[in-house]
Amino acid sequence: MCALNSKIPVGPVDKKWTDYKDHALLVNPSNKRSIDVIVIGSGLAGASAAASLAEMGYAVKCFCFQDSPRRAHSIAAQGGINAAKNYKNDGDSTYRLFYDTIKGGDYRAREANVHRLAEVSAAIIDQCVAQGVPFAREYGGLLDNRSFGGTQVQRTFYAAGQTGQQLLLGAYSALSKEISKGSVKMYNRHEMMDVVNVNGKTRGVIVRNLVTGKIERHGGHAVLLCTGGYGNVFFLSTNAMGCNVSAAWKAHKRGAYFGNPCYTQIHPTCIPVSGDHQSKLTLMSESLRNDGRIWVPAKLEDAKAIQQGKKKATELAEADRDYYLERRYPAFGNLVPRDVASRAAKERCDAGHGVNATGEAVFLDYAAAFERYGHIEANKRNLVNADSATIIAMGKEVVKEKYGNLFDMYQQITGENPYEVPMKIYPAVHYTMGGLWVDYELMTTVPGLYALGEANFSDHGANRLGASALMQGLADGYFVIPYTIGNYLANDIRTGKIPTDTPEFDEAEKAVKDRISFFVNNKGTRTVDHFHKRLGKVMWDKCGMARNAKGLTEAVGEIRAIREEFWKDVRVPGSESDFNPELEKACRVADFLELAELMCLDALSREESCGGHFREEHQTEEGEAKRDDVGMAFVSAWEFAGDPGKAVLHKEELVYENIKVVQRSYK
Repeated sequence: MCALNSKIPVGPVDKKWTDYKDHALLVNPSNKRSIDVIVIGSGLAGASAAASLAEMGYAVKCFCFQDSPRRAHSIAAQGGINAAKNYKNDGDSTYRLFYDTIKGGDYRAREANVHRLAEVSAAIIDQCVAQGVPFAREYGGLLDNRSFGGTQVQRTFYAAGQTGQQLLLGAYSALSKEISKGSVKMYNRHEMMDVVNVNGKTRGVIVRNLVTGKIERHGGHAVLLCTGGYGNVFFLSTNAMGCNVSAAWKAHKRGAYFGNPCYTQIHPTCIPVSGDHQSKLTLMSESLRNDGRIWVPAKLEDAKAIQQGKKKATELAEADRDYYLERRYPAFGNLVPRDVASRAAKERCDAGHGVNATGEAVFLDYAAAFERYGHIEANKRNLVNADSATIIAMGKEVVKEKYGNLFDMYQQITGENPYEVPMKIYPAVHYTMGGLWVDYELMTTVPGLYALGEANFSDHGANRLGASALMQGLADGYFVIPYTIGNYLANDIRTGKIPTDTPEFDEAEKAVKDRISFFVNNKGTRTVDHFHKRLGKVMWDKCGMARNAKGLTEAVGEIRAIREEFWKDVRVPGSESDFNPELEKACRVADFLELAELMCLDALSREESCGGHFREEHQTEEGEAKRDDVGMAFVSAWEFAGDPGKAVLHKEELVYENIKVVQRSYK
């Protein structure tokens, strides 16, 4: 058993990080060349960490299961990246970003980590601009900003609707430079199958070459897991289909505690489910809430007519529309945090006001934005007598500049033109705030094993603010781990190369081969997707947007039954010695089937509602989340004990010294 030690530095919160860096241990440049660091994952956190550590002189190996680091899921992020630069002169500051992040996470994040994130945010933008990331700019050439949910300032830097792609290309360029120098050895199409601990420290990994099927051993003085989140436990999510929990779950089973697994984020702005044929859902950037207005028909008869195709959205007068976010939360309106917006959409749809055939959709309308931007453009051009059609056309051109690729994507998927009719959106699983528990140095409870970006739990509490995922991934990789890893490696310089011909590596490799052999030789009758879909439905219905004790208890039993059937009746075609996506999927779903039970147990243990964790037993009269700041102000850190159902709960108490803890209000 490991006692939790968050290693938070003493002193004022705004001095902790500076003081830490001033006193952190250093590694001699000549010694760095003999220290091997393994990075699993090549998204924003992985690519930035691998490039930074290699440039510092460490010998780095970087692994990704995609065919190129450019294919990491960070590429899918759309709306932007936060930074406290106050370019709009609207009152932003490091403290304000710190405060918004703590409040947005419903007071369930660690103060010291969040303040550090806010501190380094401005440097991230400078770094990315230097790399050539094409952020949007105002007419005069300055970087532009827009608003995101949960804030009242404009601090989100963006590159149209493809910010993640551009940031990843920037990180990839830094990584490529180190690859060309020989400082980083890149292993594409390799998946981590297990971590290897020797004498209580992580000393390497077992990986599988996904093309040849070969199992490989790699030793290292430290291992960094930069492997993203676990939203695909729900089957349908906005994540790429390859996103998985396996690396983090293998680390958990090797001693790394899992933090807050029940904290999953439901994104309010996704294209609704259209049928059983779907394997994933599509995110429509939260940035669209910056200019779009969300509404449903105020009258049930109008909603019913729209659901049946008898009436169009454009036929409803303003008086017959319920802009429910603006009505319920006038101070923030359509820019309330994601958890609040998602629950509000669900409430309206549950009440019968949904706007698609299933009744599970609301409108995201840009008509007002077209008119507003059109008038601004007409004034710029001195077109004082422009007619309404001309004004709307000019407004559409402005919106196209800001969000054009998102509008095109929506039309390609739905067949509807969002320039002519409102988009239909509905909440869907997106991000996971939970992840491996890490201390202030981003180290897990296993010495030498680190978790960065979405793979750890550290910065977002119970609900991540929009545009903060990219910020955390790059902060961890560029500006945190280069300082904190030295504190560990400075005491490890005399170890020499880590041998891989040891009993620990033998045992780990055998376990991996045995599992693979089982899957390809099991004579079951059901596909992997059959079990994954069943698991996803249980999780969405009983551990999704709303949870209760009865449903969660039932879910635990149902998950165990699905898992038992999976191991008896799953069928994996193909062989283990070549490229076999079904085999990859089987290994990942096996881990999801264990993680899911822990998520439900964590949700059961947290007797409160906070952020993305909404327990129906704990809500205000207005239907808002009701926290328990006396009994539940802690991080859940779960220790693996041989079976998910036997996991042991450890608690890291959360102490707030700089922010007053109050019930969130966006009214």
